[in-house]
Amino acid sequence: MRVLFIGGTGIISSGCAQLAVERGIELVVLNRGASHKFGVPEGATAIRGDVRADPDAVARGLAGQRFDAVVDWVAFTPDHIEQDLQLFASHTRQFVFISSASAYQKAPSQFPIREDTPLVNPRWQYSRDKIACEDRLMRAFREDGFPVTIVRPSLTYGPSQIPLVLGTWQHPWTMVDRMRRGAPVIVPGDGTSLWTVTWNRDFATGLVGLLGRDQAIGHAFHITSDEVLTWDAIYREAAQAVGVEPAIVHIASDWIAAHHPPFEGTLLGDKAHSAVFDNSKIKRFVPDFACAVPWAAGVRQAIAWFEQDPARRTIDEAHNLVIDGLLNAYGPMC
Repeated sequence: MRVLFIGGTGIISSGCAQLAVERGIELVVLNRGASHKFGVPEGATAIRGDVRADPDAVARGLAGQRFDAVVDWVAFTPDHIEQDLQLFASHTRQFVFISSASAYQKAPSQFPIREDTPLVNPRWQYSRDKIACEDRLMRAFREDGFPVTIVRPSLTYGPSQIPLVLGTWQHPWTMVDRMRRGAPVIVPGDGTSLWTVTWNRDFATGLVGLLGRDQAIGHAFHITSDEVLTWDAIYREAAQAVGVEPAIVHIASDWIAAHHPPFEGTLLGDKAHSAVFDNSKIKRFVPDFACAVPWAAGVRQAIAWFEQDPARRTIDEAHNLVIDGLLNAYGPMC
């Protein structure tokens, strides 16, 4: 099977790329060639190109090539999808769009969340754009037979990421450093919202299992762990992995968003609400899908990765100032 990844060296996609190669897939990775923590795996073919900035050059490079599946990891807006429809309609038997589980209704109207849960998110533009992308692709499927499969990850991490709410995705060691030195950390609400975090190689089992599967065309899937944890438990496990107890301060999500509006999307549009998923659909289509890495093990693998090299343990001091500012503003209310 011949597969093209657009992107392919990010936190989620790198795990999928490695598993694809291990399973004997002929993998081609198209990206800008920028610096990444994890590069193109050995055994894959790397092609340099910017599908967003120069789609014409990508089209020329793909002329005459055919793939069993194309996975776009870097499509975020309907404009990106229009490019994809033009580029890949004649180049692939299956097009996999990486959407987001944050597209599901907030707050959810049913539990557990299934693939038929409504897609509506009034609080986060990122999610609304993903919904619009899905809508356009499904219209292309219905009207033109475009062979789309939609995949919705939830909070997925790997060795280079420690996904703590109100942490920083670019410098994830920041929150671990705060806990290690005894600084307080904010957990939204009362800490009892239920959440799911998924190790990237576990996610990869589901994603790679869908590639080349004709029965998956026209369908949407979320791929998540079955383990359900509170945000307090997620923080406490991360702190215990570095040998400390976290100094947790609970603050209402709407208060946080009101005092720091950039947090509105990720909180009121996502993590302030419990997210528990029914994974029976992906298990029907990919019978070997199973999540083998619970949070207690995954967070320790991630921390070990950071501790192997001091250069990886970068601190976002600007983010620290934001957290400290919120704590100082909230302090008189305690």
